[in-house]
Amino acid sequence: MRELVWTGFMSVDGVVYSPGGRVEGHRSGGWVMHTPFVPEAFSLKGEELAETSALMFGRRSYEAFAPFWRDSEDHAAYKDLHKYVVSTSLDDTALVDGWGPTQILRFTDDVAALRDGDGGAVFIHGSADLARRLADADLIDRYNLLVFPVILGAGKSIFSHADRDQHRLALRESDAYSNGVTKLVYDVVR
Repeated sequence: MRELVWTGFMSVDGVVYSPGGRVEGHRSGGWVMHTPFVPEAFSLKGEELAETSALMFGRRSYEAFAPFWRDSEDHAAYKDLHKYVVSTSLDDTALVDGWGPTQILRFTDDVAALRDGDGGAVFIHGSADLARRLADADLIDRYNLLVFPVILGAGKSIFSHADRDQHRLALRESDAYSNGVTKLVYDVVR
């Protein structure tokens, strides 16, 4: 079985929307850039590369990341990894050329089948709506969170606000950095 890992930046109040800039849609977008840069606070992102066998995105995150990451030196290691885009509306003609093998998955059941197959960890970047759907379907295995010292009050979260059965988490790793960022790595307890 493959492990599905959601990884990303989060505010203290759980917002994951628009960390990189306002162009993503949140009026306070770019909140990651307002935190002083401390290299060790971002070391988790480099560590993840050793584990990543594939990437997964929702449609909107794929459309935002793929054109930029394809040509980014910082993301060159992602180029040849297999990518999965979960979307009911995207078609093959919308896939970004030159960014390695990419497959469209249509339904949560397709993600479950991928997870039940052979291979290494699949890392989900961004994709808050997808993360919520997969968590509600009990398909997320781990959360790699970098929590930033900001409260945004509103915006997309990867966690559902609906009344539901609890999901227990076990802390695998944590650290705190001089810029206020906290690393929290949680395994989902089943």
